[in-house]
Amino acid sequence: MPVLVFASLLLDISASFAQYLHTTTPLELVAVVTGFACVWLAAREAIWNFPVALVSCLLYIFVYYRARLYSDCYLQVLFIALSLYGWYEWLYGGRGKTELGVTPTTGREWLAGAAFAVVFTLGFGYYLRHHTDASLPYLDSFTTAGSIVAQYLLTRKRLENWLLWILVDIIYVPVLWYKELYPTSLLYALYLGLAAYGYREWRRDMLTTLTASPPATA
Repeated sequence: MPVLVFASLLLDISASFAQYLHTTTPLELVAVVTGFACVWLAAREAIWNFPVALVSCLLYIFVYYRARLYSDCYLQVLFIALSLYGWYEWLYGGRGKTELGVTPTTGREWLAGAAFAVVFTLGFGYYLRHHTDASLPYLDSFTTAGSIVAQYLLTRKRLENWLLWILVDIIYVPVLWYKELYPTSLLYALYLGLAAYGYREWRRDMLTTLTASPPATA
C-alpha cells in the first residue's frame, strides 16, 4: 500500500510539472525573478527594490490580465505609482529631507488601512462579480486591498508592513495555484519567508537606531 501511495504521488507531481511547462510563459518567469529580487532588496532596505519593482509590476499587468485576475492586474498600476512615491520617500522622507528610517505603524494608519480594506473589498468585489468575468472577485479584491495597505506602509518604512504581507501571501499561494500560475504561486510561498526575514531585519534596525539615539534633553 505505501508503494502505491508513493507511486500515485509521483504521478500527481509529474502531471503538475507537465501542466506547469505547458501553461507557463517566459513573461511570467521574468516577472517571477524580478518580483523575488525586489522583495529581497526591500527586506535588505536597498533602494534598488523600487526600480526592480517597476519592471516586475509592468510584466505582471499582462500576466494577471491573461488569468482574469483583474483586481490584481489593476493593482500593478497602483504599485507602479507607489514605487515611484516610495523611491522618493526612502531617499528624502526623513527629517530635513534625509533618508527615511524604520518606524512603527501609527494607530491612525491602522484604522485608515482597515477601513480602506473593508470598503475596497466589498465595493470592488461587487463590481467585479456583477460586471466582469473575474475569477474569485471578493477574494481577489481582499488580497488587492491588503497589498495596497502593505505597500503604502512599506513606502513609509513602517515595520508592520511585513506582517500584512505575510497575511496576504498566505492567501495568494493557493489562489494563484488554483489559477494555474504555478511559478507565481511558488514565488508567493518564497515571499512568506522573505516577509519574515524582512520583519526581523527591519525590527533589528529600528531597535538599533532607537538605542543609538541620544536621550532627549529637558
